[in-house]
Amino acid sequence: MTVNDVDRAYDDAPTVAVTVVHHSVHGHTRVLAEHLADGARLVPGARVHLVEIRAEDVVAGRWHDAEVLALLDRSDAIVLGCPTLMGSVSAVFKAFMEAAFTAFTTQAWKDKLAGGFTMSASQSGDKLTVLEQLAVFAAQLGMQWVGVGDMPGNNWSGGSRDDVNRLGSWLGLMSQSHADRGPKDAGSRGDLITAERYGERIARLAQRWVNAVPYDTPRMTEHEARALSASLRAADGAPAALSGA
Repeated sequence: MTVNDVDRAYDDAPTVAVTVVHHSVHGHTRVLAEHLADGARLVPGARVHLVEIRAEDVVAGRWHDAEVLALLDRSDAIVLGCPTLMGSVSAVFKAFMEAAFTAFTTQAWKDKLAGGFTMSASQSGDKLTVLEQLAVFAAQLGMQWVGVGDMPGNNWSGGSRDDVNRLGSWLGLMSQSHADRGPKDAGSRGDLITAERYGERIARLAQRWVNAVPYDTPRMTEHEARALSASLRAADGAPAALSGA
């Protein structure tokens, strides 16, 4: 288990705790989790924790870490992520999910916000199956699921692999990485920006859900979404993509 705190201090903002808990085999999903956490910490008052579930945490098929479970009990929003392996959540992450049985029986995570993300080498890879598994898991725990709020990208002749939401996923965040490339080439620029926007969206909604912080729903037409992706391809940096998640 590795826990990294990536919060940003705001003296005058009410606090909200967002935990991104994930498993990564070759590091690609870890990169996605890091960008999601980066987006969440843009929100004033967000205290963001990045937790990695490792294979060595599983002994005889069982996962247990009291410190992580206590952190999740204290969290206001929990974002779940793992690679898609053989059309399913990874075995290590499934062991973590089964370890949440006490939280299920006590409803300790009831009405916390939840979200999910996954990574595969194939363009499809049946990633939707994993997001459905994560959403059902959250539902059984009584959590409130937050999906991706961006319009689809890369669905027309002027689109690109670097578009925001280029895989057109709304139940949760999908990303794709080439199997022969390392973590430094994880996803695409559009995938990582989408991850940041999704993290910001969850943290802002958590502030609204927990602390009644005013929230104006950002809306974007398909034409505006295509213009945004085009502007990102033309720019060296991506800060503009992070506003209005």
